[in-house]
Amino acid sequence: MKPSCLQLAWLCVVVVALASCSPDESLTPPPLDIRPIPAHLPDVPVPADNPITKAKVELGRMLFYDARLSRDGSVACASCHRPDVGFSDAGRTVSAGVGGALGSRNSPAIINVAYQRHFFWDGRAASLEDQAMAAFLSPAEMSADTIAVAQLLRTIYPQYWRSAFGDTVVTMRRAMQAIATFERTLISAKSPYDRFITGDSTALTTSQRRGMMLFFSDRAMCGHCHSGPNFTDDQFHNVGLFNHYLDRGRWMVTRNLRDEAKFKTPSLRNVELTAPYMATGDSDDGPMQTLEDVVEHYSEGVRPFPTKDPRVKRLRLTEQEKADLVAFMKALTDPTVATNPAFQKPELP
Repeated sequence: MKPSCLQLAWLCVVVVALASCSPDESLTPPPLDIRPIPAHLPDVPVPADNPITKAKVELGRMLFYDARLSRDGSVACASCHRPDVGFSDAGRTVSAGVGGALGSRNSPAIINVAYQRHFFWDGRAASLEDQAMAAFLSPAEMSADTIAVAQLLRTIYPQYWRSAFGDTVVTMRRAMQAIATFERTLISAKSPYDRFITGDSTALTTSQRRGMMLFFSDRAMCGHCHSGPNFTDDQFHNVGLFNHYLDRGRWMVTRNLRDEAKFKTPSLRNVELTAPYMATGDSDDGPMQTLEDVVEHYSEGVRPFPTKDPRVKRLRLTEQEKADLVAFMKALTDPTVATNPAFQKPELP
């Protein structure tokens, strides 16, 4: 008997058990399960030295949206991770920091980022706390004056700080722990695809079902890298965007030639909202501003490169197959991300 679409979808989603570390009982108040994780997602992994508490989440949410932490008061974490576009920097090929300073890549979306093990496109940060600190200090991002920020936190946030940490000792590491704690609550699991794999057989259109089957098939092999419940293997690959790369990607971290021009596989959750695509929104065939552009790349535009993943080949898709793949990726959009009040900007002190 042939398996159903629902059965195949479940077989294709590899759910890796991610064990949460034991909380540090020396911190007050005690750890708290802020909101339930949907049953079809694994538990959120939490560092032993940064347990989740309601007070820390709320402090982190305020700091995430507070542009006063940047050197000129113009840039917050939320400036490049906006909830209306899946916490991405959609619309910008390259993200901008204080004074209009430009980085070299666009900012990855951070929905479901709690499940990831590597951060930034090249994986140079090993934790959300480290990622937040790097953006906080980068001249091309927030370029923070740590002395001024410490004074701001002591002056404006003392009651929230005491609630989150049990005292008023201000450190930049604690500030980043609060931001990372808020980011770990940004869970998305209410897309049409999620409804489909949890039993709603009407949640996907006929085209989306065909796209799902192609996505996970050995013909397209999209699901080999965009795997698991978060649609990423959290690894680094070259997908043949260019014949020559100015941005050397993962190599810039490891200095290993086998990592030349490899970049982290992005999650495809809410991908419909997060254009442009790829690290710089570009390829040898031009800007990748739509999901149709992305599918066309894999169908006709893959370029040879020494470190290109051998699974990435020109697929020569039909027009119907292209449309079905795009339709399926749009079925990964969770509209509640943009409206969830727990994710939105709070009133700042």
